[in-house]
Amino acid sequence: MTRCAVFGTGSWGTAFAMVLADAGCEVTLWGRRAALVDAVNTGRTNPDYLPGVELPEGVRATTDPAEAARGADFTVLAVPSQTLRANLAEWAPLLPSDTVLVSLMKGVELGTAKRMSEVIEEVAKVPADRVAVLTGPNLAKEVAARQPAAAVVACADESVAQRLQAACHTAYFRPYTNTDVVGCELGGAVKNVIALAVGIATGMGLGDNAKASLITRGLAETTRLGLAMGADAHTFAGLAGMGDLVATCSSPLSRNNTFGTNLGRGMSLAETIAVTKQTAEGVKSCESVRELARRHGVDMPLTETVVEIVHEGKPPLVALKELMSRTAKPERH
Repeated sequence: MTRCAVFGTGSWGTAFAMVLADAGCEVTLWGRRAALVDAVNTGRTNPDYLPGVELPEGVRATTDPAEAARGADFTVLAVPSQTLRANLAEWAPLLPSDTVLVSLMKGVELGTAKRMSEVIEEVAKVPADRVAVLTGPNLAKEVAARQPAAAVVACADESVAQRLQAACHTAYFRPYTNTDVVGCELGGAVKNVIALAVGIATGMGLGDNAKASLITRGLAETTRLGLAMGADAHTFAGLAGMGDLVATCSSPLSRNNTFGTNLGRGMSLAETIAVTKQTAEGVKSCESVRELARRHGVDMPLTETVVEIVHEGKPPLVALKELMSRTAKPERH
């Protein structure tokens, strides 16, 4: 039986643990808080993040990272992007020498502007063929309700991606493989930034034309950056690109969309953070994505605008007027 460790008991880590268990894997969740771990083991539920959802018998939990990691064929990392480096430095010595590290995170590290797979390779001192990424339109609550969903599992080594594909393929969760790790990660990270922009537009009362335009031009920005970094353009037309972008920008279940909506309604950054129970990755990653764009000489006006609104205090109405007054150009640019 395939053994999996999932580090992180948030909604997505828990939902993916359910997928793995439903696919026949033995799954151990690692959580920091004993009360939550006890709720998983005794009540078969995660009351903080997925209340009312019964977890499969194949999922158990522990506060001991060594116990979680023991014998794991796959080690799934499902913590906030900006905490990955510190957490993984603590866990890396405990991991089996042949485990495949799987990133569920959709962010870019502040300061270094590194993708999550790059942080994993650096901190865990593993080659690229032992790091995989799972991404796509995967809203945790829908997956936990076993509603149909598709995803992409990406790894430089296609055979590793195929192993992970088999480990998480269920009647309701359909994974596809890809070897374009760069494109898959950028799609997942930048869509959070664009979802903030769409949420802001919603909060301002703008219509569907405006939101569709933001989604489409957001995809153009993501593709430009991806191509500059060596990604495959086709990736951005697939589940890791357009698929994830549409789900995150359209659903009220999206943390980034909801966060942006509150900002667009006039709430301050501090007020919005206070009412947000879970991490909206785009809030911090927008700065890292902007840094990546500048390093590669890529024009990303929507990303620049989101940073200005979220972190520099620019009023959304002013930002909108500036975007609309930009120099006209052909759509291909």
